[in-house]
Amino acid sequence: METIGIRELQTNPAVFTRALANHEITMITKHSTPIGIAVAFDDAIVTQGLRTALLIEAYKKADLSMGQFRKAMQLSQDEAMRLLSMMGADVIDYDFNDDLSLLDRLS
Repeated sequence: METIGIRELQTNPAVFTRALANHEITMITKHSTPIGIAVAFDDAIVTQGLRTALLIEAYKKADLSMGQFRKAMQLSQDEAMRLLSMMGADVIDYDFNDDLSLLDRLS
């Protein structure tokens, strides 16, 4: 997440537009206190809604785990994985116990 102060925004607006062009969520501060958040506009916001689009983007950037994403979206594991996959997010489904069994066999 990019952070830009009001003063910097006034003197160098290119920093702000560059962050939005790179689809960075940008926090705007005044005297180091957050006063707002700016989000780049794209088709996903219109088709999915702002909340869903932000959660998917946070998952893609690894700011949210699968469990956190599922809880925020109130979806089952399969529904969350299907949605993320449809939106181009990498999703891996594996059983941790299988990994532990493999480690036991290798040692």
